[in-house]
Amino acid sequence: MKLELSLHASKLKNVAGAFKGTSDPFAVVTQIATVQGAKPNVLGKTEVFKNNLSPQWVKIFEIDYELGSAVKVAISVYDEITKGDNKLMGSAVFDIGELLGARGNTKAKKLKTGGTLFAAVRKSQGKGLLRINMKGNKLKNVEGMFGKSDPFYELCRKSDTAGGLTWDNVYRSEVVKNNLSPDWKPATVELSKLCGGDLDALIRVSIFDYESKGGHVAMGSFETTVNGLVKNAGTGHQFPLQQKGKNVGSLSVMEASVAGVSTEDEVSDRMAAATIAPSVAPSVGGADFVDYVSGGCELNVMVAIDFTGSNGDPRKQGTLHYLHRGEPQVRNDYEKAIASIVSILGKYDSDQMYPVVGFGAKYDGVVRHCFQCGPTPEVHGVQGVMTAYSSTFSSGLTMSGPTVFTEVIAMAAKRAKDTAAKASASGKQAYTILLVITDGAVSDPPATAQMLQSASDAPLSVVMVGVGNADFSSMRFLDDSSKPGQRDVAQFVQFNKHSNSSEELTKQTLHEIPAQLVGHFKSRGIAPLPPVQSFDEEIVVEPEEEEFDLSLDLSEDEIVVTQGGNGFVDGFGASH
Repeated sequence: MKLELSLHASKLKNVAGAFKGTSDPFAVVTQIATVQGAKPNVLGKTEVFKNNLSPQWVKIFEIDYELGSAVKVAISVYDEITKGDNKLMGSAVFDIGELLGARGNTKAKKLKTGGTLFAAVRKSQGKGLLRINMKGNKLKNVEGMFGKSDPFYELCRKSDTAGGLTWDNVYRSEVVKNNLSPDWKPATVELSKLCGGDLDALIRVSIFDYESKGGHVAMGSFETTVNGLVKNAGTGHQFPLQQKGKNVGSLSVMEASVAGVSTEDEVSDRMAAATIAPSVAPSVGGADFVDYVSGGCELNVMVAIDFTGSNGDPRKQGTLHYLHRGEPQVRNDYEKAIASIVSILGKYDSDQMYPVVGFGAKYDGVVRHCFQCGPTPEVHGVQGVMTAYSSTFSSGLTMSGPTVFTEVIAMAAKRAKDTAAKASASGKQAYTILLVITDGAVSDPPATAQMLQSASDAPLSVVMVGVGNADFSSMRFLDDSSKPGQRDVAQFVQFNKHSNSSEELTKQTLHEIPAQLVGHFKSRGIAPLPPVQSFDEEIVVEPEEEEFDLSLDLSEDEIVVTQGGNGFVDGFGASH
């Protein structure tokens, strides 16, 4: 999936120096190398915001993201020095998965040098370019008696979110000095950023008088569409500018055309499948995973662990459940699977409270196929799951058999339905993911397949991870057991095939979940909720971090990484 990253900052520290005015900040975005063999990649830099310590940068960065992958970006904020080296004003690292799972798809971090940096993501949709050349006509001067305005224009995209109507700035023109009939240079704007590829979506054109100290003065605006701009290009039509209900001049479109959009029919077909947040919630037919999580859909995680005797004596080193109690940095395969997968899914679970259950062990001589692990029905975070798992070995159980987790699936399906119903009653959405970790094939594949089929009407996905070297052919049978026309809810992955890479494990384990989630809601005609809007004052600002090891050479036209930029992610060691 393609996402768009946008940035703004608040109350940055002024580093311009004594008697040198206010800093002119810009930001550089670098995608960190998170896997061995990868290299950091500079995605680009924003425009410079003159004399402003709370810049709202217009530049948008496109990022590829896949559920289960580790994608992180380092944001470095600099003060532009025209004669000399640019000064670093602060930096922070953002995890793209965490942004996508955060309320409003937005997070904020305190900079060590002062100020707060905000990052937000949204779905990138549409393709093609708008090429446009515009001219102002007899704009009203707002500079005062002894001066003349310095106009520039902005193109803004309309977003109608759960928090209310907003206009997001996506393009800013150059400034034309001392001119009330400015003729701006031709511009090229990506349609995905301006209107999500919808040529009939409302956009706003706003004119401002540039002020060197910031606080640009509004000179008027109007609303139209890309098609409206193209239709009126070169016709002599003048778009009237309004400011506080009064006419304050007009704007003419000298030239306007779209490229990369072949025909009107193709545009309509593409927009029928549009998934970015338009002025209302996306339709059911066009919605996808990003739309549902952007609308606040909670992913609830449940963990089920195999305690059958075939795992071996957990007190003996080399067995699957052996706990390296004197070496906390060393984990067995059960712990590695828990850490890597739950740490990814936890980004989409706001309270990070997880039920942990076991199966295949005896208590008081009776085999239990679904029992609580740990002292509480739910535990907090990855470490809570780890503690519940390890404490089970001192709970008086006897590892037994057979390998049966039909009761676990039934419990998860009921819990998923109950959670979704509770969420729906309060105007929200919820979906549950059951992680089953087992060392062997199920004892009764047909019964398990039947239970998965019964659970297919629940808002549930079942991901099964096989550890050890057993014959897992029957588990693969479960992966393919859904009947024609029935929603597939199961996915099986063998741990040993991905034991050298936590990212490969999580990508293989989780890659079907987005389609399964969307399939469930679509089958019931449930559209995503409108995207949640988070305002700056509502966002919990995360504390400052140690400066990330990254050095950039900004002296050339192309910014290059000269040192650092590596942030290898070992999901197997998550929560250490």
